[in-house]
Amino acid sequence: MSDVRPGRLKVYLGAAPGVGKTYRMLDEGRRRASRGADVVVGVVECHGRPHTEAMIDGLEVVPRTSCTYRGGGFEEMDLAAVLARHPQVAIVDECAHSNVPGDGRNPKRWQDIEELLAAGIDVITAVNIQHLESLNDVVEKITHVPQHETVPDEVIRRAWQIELVDMPPEGLRRRMAHGNIYAPEKIDAALANYFRPGNLTALRQLALLWVADRVDEALQEYRSQHGIGGVWETRERVVVALTGGPEGDTLVRRAARIAARSAGGDLLAVHVARSDGLAGGVSAASLARQRRLVEDLGGSYHSVVGDDVATSLVEFARAENATQLVLGTSRRGRLQRFLTGPGTGETVTELSGDIDVHRVTHERAGRGTLLPSRRRTLSTARLIAGPVAGLVLPMLLTAVLAQVRGALDLTSEALLFLLAVVGVACIGGVASAVIASVTASLLLNYWFIPPIGRFTLSDPNALLALAVFAVVAATVAGVVDRSLRLSRRSARATAEAETMSSLAGTIVRGEATIPALLERTRETFGMESAELADEPPDTEGATSVPAGPGAYLVLRGRTLSSSERRVLAAFAAHVGSAVERARLAEAAAEVEPVKAADRLRTALLRAVGHDLRTPLAAGWAAVTSLRSRDVEFTPEDRDELLATADESMAKLNRLVENLLDLSRLEAGALTLNLRPTSLDEVLPMALADVPEAEVADVEEIPAVLADPPLLERVIANLASNAARHTPPGQKALVTASALAGRVELRVVDRGPGLPQTGRERIFEPFQRLGDNDNTTGLGLGLALARGLTEAMNGTLTPEDTPGGGLTMVVSLPFAEQPVGAGPTEQSAGGAR
Repeated sequence: MSDVRPGRLKVYLGAAPGVGKTYRMLDEGRRRASRGADVVVGVVECHGRPHTEAMIDGLEVVPRTSCTYRGGGFEEMDLAAVLARHPQVAIVDECAHSNVPGDGRNPKRWQDIEELLAAGIDVITAVNIQHLESLNDVVEKITHVPQHETVPDEVIRRAWQIELVDMPPEGLRRRMAHGNIYAPEKIDAALANYFRPGNLTALRQLALLWVADRVDEALQEYRSQHGIGGVWETRERVVVALTGGPEGDTLVRRAARIAARSAGGDLLAVHVARSDGLAGGVSAASLARQRRLVEDLGGSYHSVVGDDVATSLVEFARAENATQLVLGTSRRGRLQRFLTGPGTGETVTELSGDIDVHRVTHERAGRGTLLPSRRRTLSTARLIAGPVAGLVLPMLLTAVLAQVRGALDLTSEALLFLLAVVGVACIGGVASAVIASVTASLLLNYWFIPPIGRFTLSDPNALLALAVFAVVAATVAGVVDRSLRLSRRSARATAEAETMSSLAGTIVRGEATIPALLERTRETFGMESAELADEPPDTEGATSVPAGPGAYLVLRGRTLSSSERRVLAAFAAHVGSAVERARLAEAAAEVEPVKAADRLRTALLRAVGHDLRTPLAAGWAAVTSLRSRDVEFTPEDRDELLATADESMAKLNRLVENLLDLSRLEAGALTLNLRPTSLDEVLPMALADVPEAEVADVEEIPAVLADPPLLERVIANLASNAARHTPPGQKALVTASALAGRVELRVVDRGPGLPQTGRERIFEPFQRLGDNDNTTGLGLGLALARGLTEAMNGTLTPEDTPGGGLTMVVSLPFAEQPVGAGPTEQSAGGAR
């Protein structure tokens, strides 16, 4: 099988249920079959829609396989039959579906699809946006409907083609009203809940943005593979350059407004950590504040390493396919700009090419100070200005002193020439100072040392003066050069500290997953890729550093300098720490079930010590008294003792049954018999022993898919719990409603309620959180109720009772829904 070409996956991504993705998927299969392709239908869910069912005609359908789970019969795709048939194309619907556990099948249908792809079979599948793992919580927050079946985003992202199936909310609601999606009795509830216009608009936007990101990734990959450096203005991307200066807030807000002018525009803020001039003006606190501002405005913050600010900015912008670059006007004054040449803004404008550059004015423009520096110790402007000044400045001084000849003595004139040499040394370094010293010595000798108008180089004093000038100039230039080198080194250390600070901030903010750290490393050093490897690569263009035992951080792209390698080693240490933490987390996860079992065992022993002993002791005492021959009991006393024994044994029996059921749930060995069940069937028996509860009208509520005895146990436990917390003189209320294909049964009490922070604890075994009476009961009622509910493919959640109290909401699917859609891959106990 190693020589088999992997199959290609095509995904029809639906913005919402009912937009027609299954219809489009089958239409694609029919078109391929008409062109001669070998196409089979592995599994398709038509949900009773006649137009969709008609699309299957003419296509070969692989029969499904039957299986039994917890007493119920189910049908699933026969993966082995499809593999044995080995068609060119297989149509597999509902990629996020959970297979019925057992018989060695994969837990999820997307895993079945991966097996088909590995066998060289092309697969056409469909999935709705709400089933993507990354959007699951967002969709639940929007629709208030939890999605229990999800598929990892990476599975869909790897697809050869992704086609969005979309429909305006008004059109989808019309389809719903015409009965083209759900049965007539479900239409009103669906339109009033899940299919509200706002929900559908939000789902549509999520789908469009997710697909846009996928298209963007494909475009970036294509540009990288073909070496395309030019900007393709397919999407507005605005990059704002931050220096840590006070003008940063102004620049960020201006860039955000530019990005907001086009739908889907991206805002990216970048700070170049480097050893040149602007490093001296960096404020870590300002950068942190500006980063928060960028993220609050919906943008992303990036930090890159580079000595040449302009080049680094432009390279980053091109790598991100940016369309606009925003930076502030220079904080340097006119004199500084004249002496040090063009600044970052001018250079960026020259290098930007087809990227639009915005130079934003601000209140600090022309008021700051810079220490200009490039890769060399001196800037290009100073390297040119130094020798020129070494020739021109002594000549200008000679012309001035010649006009006031006689006003100064030779010593003063010599000191002025020495001062000029020192000035040139400060501007241009050692070479310029030597030129200035030679020029000044010759001019001083010719114009000011007698005999005037003649060179007296043979005179020892003239030679001494020339030597002194040269020594002083070289000394001053050396000091200046050393100072600049130390300043550069200090700035470099500052830049490295800033980069590490940015990385530390990323970790503190919770972004320190291994992929996030690798992406941050690639981005910071401007490399093409960053990955972890077991051994250093032997290919050219790759840089590797150790990242812990048996792991290497590998970067591919440009050649890094020695100082950058030093910073990279620190990054590698962080990545190595993340790898080690991941390993420790896996080990801790393996230990956690053992700890949980130990805690459960301890709690059980504590509870059994009192709660099982109490009814046992009472029953034992009653039976012992009845058997005693020393006391003659009246008929009333005898009846009372028998009633005590009977009540104690019944209580003991209920406790033991709860314990046994809980243990079966934990072991996944509880047998279910799911069938259509009416609430009228189970409520009377469930509430027979709870006179403190009353039932609202539930006659119009559809039947649910449940196991009647287990549902009765759930309702009885919830009603008993509600009755314990309802004040005397009032009754707990049991009511029900139907919406979005599910029945919600509510058990309402008027007690003190529970805070949000403690609500999940009440579903743990042996918890009596909030009970008024902690002397009876093992605290298993709610834990068992949730376990049984989830075993029947339902949910049990607490919510506040209006006016005070707690309401337990049991949600179960309609009996008309396909049975195979419900069970999860977990056991009943593991589902909790």
